[in-house]
Amino acid sequence: MNNNKLAGKNILITAGAQGIGEAITKHFIDSGSNVAIHYFSSADTANELVKYAHSKGVKAIAISGDLTKEADANALVEKTVETLGSLDILINNAGSLVARKMLNEMETEFWHKVMDINLTSMMFVTRAAAPYLAKHNNSSIVNLASLAGRKGGHPGSLVYSTSKGAILTFTRALSTELGAQGTRVNAVAPGLILGTSFHNTHTTKESAAATTAGIPIQRAGNADDVARAVLFLASEYDGFITGATLDINGGVYNM
Repeated sequence: MNNNKLAGKNILITAGAQGIGEAITKHFIDSGSNVAIHYFSSADTANELVKYAHSKGVKAIAISGDLTKEADANALVEKTVETLGSLDILINNAGSLVARKMLNEMETEFWHKVMDINLTSMMFVTRAAAPYLAKHNNSSIVNLASLAGRKGGHPGSLVYSTSKGAILTFTRALSTELGAQGTRVNAVAPGLILGTSFHNTHTTKESAAATTAGIPIQRAGNADDVARAVLFLASEYDGFITGATLDINGGVYNM
């Protein structure tokens, strides 16, 4: 995908070196964007993406950090602006199911851990980034939610689904707060996206097959499907779309 509106724009992608995040980063690079690639454990991939960006003639930096820590989130944004010069677009992609736990197995510590990874970290990064986004007449934030946030997910994903549902509301609420500064805030809600470490870890082949059978277009999604949607919403930094969530699920009905 080559989006001329994104050429020369400065982008921060959290968890931008793994799975869906890696695909998003590559698509931005191919569109001529400068990228700051956050990673937690995927250092090798992050550094390879930096090399790829440089081969395409765009700026790039890989930045590690635990975004559940406020200081790390603040440092991520500061390093991004220091390297790229400014910030036009934020992609809040970091998140994890961590493990499947039913309500009767739920420890308070685990509940807070997943909420912090998926939701609190997003608030930390967005809060740090918003003043820099406001320096432009138009800017964009895209948050990664999930179909689980709409439908409740499969058993054992209670806290994950709850956090992803909260991201849908976070997106709508933030769009009203940041609209006056020219920042559009939207989200994507992917369904079954195979070929990523997330589903390789947490989804059995039997479960994937059963879910795919219920998808109207009769196939699962892939990371590039999500990346194209993210780039579309990111490129609408000067458009009339804000507070919206784009469902990427092959036509699965959303309640």
